[in-house]
Amino acid sequence: MSGKFIVIEGLEGAGKSNAVRVVDAVLASHQIPVIHTREPGGTPIAEALRDLWKQGLNGEVTTDKAEALMIFAARTQLVETVIQPALAQGKWVIGDRHNMSSQAYQGGGRNLAELVDKIGEVVLDGFEPDLTIYLDLDPAIGLERAKGRGALDRIEQQHIDFFHRTRERYLALTQNNPKAVVINAEQPIEKVSDDIQQAVENFLKFAK
Repeated sequence: MSGKFIVIEGLEGAGKSNAVRVVDAVLASHQIPVIHTREPGGTPIAEALRDLWKQGLNGEVTTDKAEALMIFAARTQLVETVIQPALAQGKWVIGDRHNMSSQAYQGGGRNLAELVDKIGEVVLDGFEPDLTIYLDLDPAIGLERAKGRGALDRIEQQHIDFFHRTRERYLALTQNNPKAVVINAEQPIEKVSDDIQQAVENFLKFAK
């Protein structure tokens, strides 16, 4: 079986970490070799860009367009040096976020959809996940969950309208997308986990 790229997407507090564990467990039960990635990040250069984007430097924070460019720079580094080589070796990759995050957060939340789409076309050249699991929930619920984890980061501190725009873009991107599965992340975690497991098992039936 050739390597496949499965990505977990969702707003803050959607339960991406739990989803990664569930997907990992399903693939392990089928004895499928797996590596894990996260975005932005996943390589030393990409992690440095993540820190710069999130924290700024000497009091200077990134502009919206610079944010989009930095995330794509980190993504390119990760795809070319980690993800594609792993897939070529027959390994499966579980990604915590990928390009749909940029389309939703920077494209929808920041209102930069045209820029994000253009950069993605050039940088990714058609590369995309084989399966995207999108964990959908009301932004207000997600942010309350995020607050329970501790202090909110720069992105989590955005106005609620930002997250509503992001969610709307996620829903538009996943609608009628044969490579995407939408999971109701407002359900009890046991039901969410069961739905994720079923989505991966269904995918495995047709994976080659």
